[in-house]
Amino acid sequence: MTQLAQQTARAFAPDGALAIAATLSKQSFQPREGQQQMAAAIANAIAVRSSVVVEAGTGVGKTFAYLVPAVLSGARVVVSTATKTLQDQLFSRDLPAVTKALGIPVRTALLKGRSSYLCLSRMDSALHGSASSERLLGKALAAIARWSKTSLTGDLAEMTGLDERSPVLPLVTSTRENCLGSECSKAKECHVNLARKEALGADIVVVNHHLFFADMAVRESGVAQILPTAEVVIFDEAHQINEIGVGFLAKQLSTPQLLDFGKDILAAGLQHARGLADWSTVVQALEYATRDLRLAIGKQGYASRLAWTAAAPEGVDGDVWLRGLQGLQEALTQVDAALGIVMESNPEFTRLAERGLELGDLVQAFVDKASVDSVRWLEVSAQLKLVESPLDIADVVKKQWFPESAIASNGDEPAATVSQRSWIFTSATLGSDDRLSWFLEGCGLQGLNERQLGVHRVSSPFNYEVQSALYVPSNFPKPNEPDHTDRVSQIAMEATQTLGGRTLVLTTTLRALRQIGETLTEQLVDSGIAVLVQGQQSKRELIERFRAKDASSVLVASASFWEGVDIAGDALQCVIIDKLPFPPPGDPLVEARSKRLEAQGRSSFNDYSIPEAAIALKQGTGRLIRSEGDVGVLVVCDPRLVQMGYGRRLIASLPTMPILRTAESWREWLGLLRGISAGH
Repeated sequence: MTQLAQQTARAFAPDGALAIAATLSKQSFQPREGQQQMAAAIANAIAVRSSVVVEAGTGVGKTFAYLVPAVLSGARVVVSTATKTLQDQLFSRDLPAVTKALGIPVRTALLKGRSSYLCLSRMDSALHGSASSERLLGKALAAIARWSKTSLTGDLAEMTGLDERSPVLPLVTSTRENCLGSECSKAKECHVNLARKEALGADIVVVNHHLFFADMAVRESGVAQILPTAEVVIFDEAHQINEIGVGFLAKQLSTPQLLDFGKDILAAGLQHARGLADWSTVVQALEYATRDLRLAIGKQGYASRLAWTAAAPEGVDGDVWLRGLQGLQEALTQVDAALGIVMESNPEFTRLAERGLELGDLVQAFVDKASVDSVRWLEVSAQLKLVESPLDIADVVKKQWFPESAIASNGDEPAATVSQRSWIFTSATLGSDDRLSWFLEGCGLQGLNERQLGVHRVSSPFNYEVQSALYVPSNFPKPNEPDHTDRVSQIAMEATQTLGGRTLVLTTTLRALRQIGETLTEQLVDSGIAVLVQGQQSKRELIERFRAKDASSVLVASASFWEGVDIAGDALQCVIIDKLPFPPPGDPLVEARSKRLEAQGRSSFNDYSIPEAAIALKQGTGRLIRSEGDVGVLVVCDPRLVQMGYGRRLIASLPTMPILRTAESWREWLGLLRGISAGH
């Protein structure tokens, strides 16, 4: 055991620093074996500059398990979380608690992407522009202006009453494309610059995965300057890094990008160089070219992804599509010529010219053939998005995070040390086997030996066999049968009425979300039970309403609500999952990953679809039991879980809990839960 591991163990002891701090603050502290095991593994990895992957079940206390050895090490640390909400919680609550308990003075900093910070320059422009005359936007702008005079950080998350979906946000924040950088008149006061400067001087910097990977893609968000001197990088909620990373490493070109570019050209041209070029004609040509590209796809399905394995997306005329892309190139060439005339007169034109060249390069990339080991598709809605994506982040991880020479394809000991930096990966869900293959393969870590990369699974301290049960309704329609969603609604109705709300329904599709939400809303209209449906309000507002004291509500949600939702106590007693969350077979990225496995002689269903479903199912199940006192029932409305052979693999990936075989036993559990909530 390393010296750092010994120090860490003392901190977690019954009479250690954490226990003393908890007593002083009149809180309880109970040593947890799993937390101590995890902390020891991380401490040893940091001490010898190796890396470690830890799957830590719900309730282990993984945040303190990695923060304590990180703080005690004295190393420079970057901690990356999955969402900005978790990032704020870590920075404002968990990190101060640990540093105070340990009595170690540590400089900490919070760093987000530029869209999280108020841009003073753009706010001024918006206040003097047409948006200020619109009633709702003008009111929001005035509120932001008042708040800006007292804010030290410019972090918009600190402003109360500002909806994260507000249309005012793009008006008062900057993007990489429209930021003027050092040429901006507000550069010295810039909140983004100040946040980056503070992060450069900090011992522990808290970022999020989106920022981390955006930085890898464009090298401009500030993390690139911090990483070279960081000795430890910790990824919390690490199960998300592959999908988030793929999104940022992909080439993307959208019609809104092109139209926004045109708007910015017109505004800058009329303000700074009126008469020096025919700005309206130049921008109109770009808008027409963008429209023509949208028209080139014809009557393809709305809100769909079209596979793009040939010269044009599936179902699109190749010649028409190519002419559309060439039309964009011609329009961007005209833009470049017009900006070239005035580029030296104002820094805004210089940045616009750079954006035009970047967009032109993207268009050319989509004219050319897709690169090897990537997949290309077209997203169709009211807009278009052209995407070319790597299948995973494995190559980037090998090349940028670990020296390529240290990855031995046959698992032999490499000649060189794998890295002089410790990489720590942790989450409640990283795989369905002991080696955590699902995570390691996607991140390119499977070639590292045990000395270079430790792999640990730490079980949840919760007693799921007593605190929970799994119910799979018998004689239930299969997911592809027409009455399946109606029957899910019936199950949700029974649970909601019996428990007086306290029910979370998780769906795998937006269609099921809408149908179940509409059915429950109609049937519970006079019940006094509120039906909350994803999309009605922001995620934060919906969760706050659901967990509110004495609230009687059912929440129907999909997508992001499968994880990151923490509702402890009897506010949530039943989680209903409509069907097994297999990856969608028609998705181009899913198909490309499946084909790659088949080409390797492996089974795409066994080696990809089932592990993906297991991870998602574990995440959804994790919403149910959040503390030692919680009691609840999980309902999976998919008979395949008990009828098909692969169902055993999926059940084995979940915490061990009794399986309810009959409707009578299900109703007995509902009665038990109702009695518990009534007793409180």
